[in-house]
Amino acid sequence: MEFHELKPIYKQIIDTIGERVLTCQWKEGERVPSVRDFAAELGVNPNTVMRAYEYLQRYDVLQNSRGIGNFVCKNARAKIMEMRKTDFIENQLPAIFKQIDILEIPWQQIDELYKNRNNK
Repeated sequence: MEFHELKPIYKQIIDTIGERVLTCQWKEGERVPSVRDFAAELGVNPNTVMRAYEYLQRYDVLQNSRGIGNFVCKNARAKIMEMRKTDFIENQLPAIFKQIDILEIPWQQIDELYKNRNNK
């Protein structure tokens, strides 16, 4: 996995786990790789993966069963979706709106581009 310098690695791992849950690579109720196995897969320190797993446990996305492993919680997909929507609306959308305003792009053009986004 290639990491970006501007975002902490554990948060990028959280994003990766979120994508795997959203795309159903990791299904609700399913056991996820151990901290060590996932760290080896990503090429990072196990403590970094542990930090990501603990973060997701606090938000009921992952559940640790002592001695057995970590599992994707019920409704994890919905929780991740809500977390990502909130992040997008609060942190990314304002910058997009600012660029739309600066570039004086009419909303009708944005709407048309959105409607035709899959036709390319």
